Amino acid sequence: MDTKEIKKKIEEEVYKTERLISEYKEQSKPVTLDNSIGRISRMDAINNKSITESALRQSEVKLSKLKQALDNVDKPDFGKCIKCKQQISLGRILLMPQSNKCVNCAK
Repeated sequence: MDTKEIKKKIEEEVYKTERLISEYKEQSKPVTLDNSIGRISRMDAINNKSITESALRQSEVKLSKLKQALDNVDKPDFGKCIKCKQQISLGRILLMPQSNKCVNCAK
C-alpha cells in the first residue's frame, strides 16, 4: 500500500471524527432546568451529558493525532514506532492511523 492510499484513509478518518465531534458538541449542550422532566430524568440527562463530554474530549485528542499523522505521512519516519523504531504493521496503520506506536509498545 502506498502513501497516497494511507493518506486517503487518514483523511476519511479525519472527516468521520470531525462529524462525530460536531454531534457530540450538539449533544453536550447544557441541560435546561425549565424542561418539564422529572428529577430522575434530569439526573439521567446530566449523566448522559458527562459521558458525551468525555467522548468529545477523546475524539478531539484523536482528531489532533490524525492531523499530526496526516502532516507526517510523507516523511520517511512515518509508520515507525516512536519507542522501538520498528515498522508499525500496515494493519495497525489502517485501523488506527493516529497511532505512533507498534502493538507491543502500546501495551
